[in-house]
Amino acid sequence: MVWLRHSLMLLLTAALVAASAASDAQTRRQQTTAAATRQPAPSPQPGNTSPEMRIAAVVNDQVISVFDLASRVRMVMISSNLPDTEEIRQRLASQVLRSLIDEKLQLQEARRQSVTATEAEINTALEQIEKQNNMKSGQLDSFLQARGVDRGQLVDQLTASIVWAKLVRRQAAQTTEISDEEVDEALKRAKEHASRVGEIFLAVDNPAQEDEIKRLAERLTLQMRQGARFSAVAQQFSQSATAAVGGDMGWVRPDQLAPELGKAVAQLKPGELSPPVRTGGGFYLLLVIDRRTGTSGSGSDQDAVYDIVQVVFPLPAQASEAMKRAAINEAQSVKAVAKDCPSLLKAGKEKAPQLSSQGRLRAGELAPEMRNLVNRLSIGQASSVIAQKNGVGVIMVCSKTEAKDAGKGPSRDEIGETILRQRLDTLARRYLRDLRRNAYVDVRV
Repeated sequence: MVWLRHSLMLLLTAALVAASAASDAQTRRQQTTAAATRQPAPSPQPGNTSPEMRIAAVVNDQVISVFDLASRVRMVMISSNLPDTEEIRQRLASQVLRSLIDEKLQLQEARRQSVTATEAEINTALEQIEKQNNMKSGQLDSFLQARGVDRGQLVDQLTASIVWAKLVRRQAAQTTEISDEEVDEALKRAKEHASRVGEIFLAVDNPAQEDEIKRLAERLTLQMRQGARFSAVAQQFSQSATAAVGGDMGWVRPDQLAPELGKAVAQLKPGELSPPVRTGGGFYLLLVIDRRTGTSGSGSDQDAVYDIVQVVFPLPAQASEAMKRAAINEAQSVKAVAKDCPSLLKAGKEKAPQLSSQGRLRAGELAPEMRNLVNRLSIGQASSVIAQKNGVGVIMVCSKTEAKDAGKGPSRDEIGETILRQRLDTLARRYLRDLRRNAYVDVRV
C-alpha cells in the first residue's frame, strides 16, 4: 500500500523542518575544516567597527553577523515567552547560532540544487503565523518592528524551512512506500501499555559545552514551570527531529526509550515535566502528555481538545503585596470587559502582551489543577482571577472538541503518517550531517 498522499505531505512539511535543528553527537560545528578547497573566510571591511556588523560566524563563503544573531535571539525569546534579560540572551546565543549555521548550509545546498522558495510560499507561511496568533493581515510586520525584531530574520527562517522540505522530499521520492505489514506491527505495539511523551533534546557535542548546555536546560525548565509553553520551547530549542511538532514523540513503550529516559518517564504523572536528564548525547527535558494501560481506553478525558485564551500579568518571584494587588486589579479589569474569547484576547494583548495567547491544547497537556478548572468552565465563561507560577491571570475556554473513539488507539492513516515522518526525519538528519561535515565553519563569537 502506498501511503504517500498530497495532504499527508503537507502535514509532513512542518515535520521536516525539525531536522534542521537535529544534532549529531559526532558533529563539530564550531571548527569544521573538512573542506580544504573552500574559499577562505571573508574578513571584515576596513573601517567597519560597528558592533552589530561584527562577524559571529562564517559558513563556507557567507557571513552571519552579530546583528543577525541578536535579532534571532530576540525572535526566539518572543515566540517562547522567555523574559528579555541579558542572562537569557547570553545563554541562548550559542544554541541560536548553531541553528543559524544550519540554515545557511540548507540555503546554500538549495542554491546548488536550484531549489527555491517562491514569494507566494513565503507569504502563505507569514499569513499562517498571523492566523495562529489572531492577527489581521499585515499586522505581523508591525508586531515585529515594535519588538525590535528584524523581519528578514523570520523570512530567512521560513525560506530555509521551505527549501529544506523540498530538498528532503526530492531525496525521499523513492523511499516513501510503507507496507501493510509495517502498519500492522505498529498498530499492535500501539495497543500496549504506553505513555505519550514530549521531548526537548539539547545536544552536548563536546565536553567543553557540558556546563553551558546544562544551564540552558535548567533555565528552560524553570521558564516552562513558570508558564512558557512546552511545544513553543521545543520548536525553538530542541535538536530532536520532533521539534517541528512541538516535541511530541507520540505513544512510546518503556522499552523504546533509553533506560535513563524510561525511568524518568515512569516517575512522571500526566502533565508533569522532568528535570534535565543527562544521556550520552546530551540533556533531555521530558513531558508526559498522557498515559494508557493496554486497550482499556483509560485516559479518554485527556484526549479532549480545548481552544483556550489565557491572559497572565507577570509577577517576579519576590513580588511585594502592592505588586500582587496591582496585578490582581489588572486581571479583574480584563475579566470585566471579556464578553467572549476575542474580547479577552484583545484586552490581554493590550495590557499583558507577553503572556496573552490563544491556542489549542489537549487535556492531557494541562497540569491536573488547570485541567480541573478548565473542565468546570462553560464555553465563553471567564475564570476567576487565578494565581499561576509566573503571575496572576484569567482564562477562557473558546471551544471543546470531545475525544472520538478514545481508547481505540491511532488509525491506520495516523500510523502511516508517523512511520513516514520518522523515515523522512532520519533521511533529513543524515542529509544535514553530511552538509556539516563538508562545510567550512568558523565561529568567532
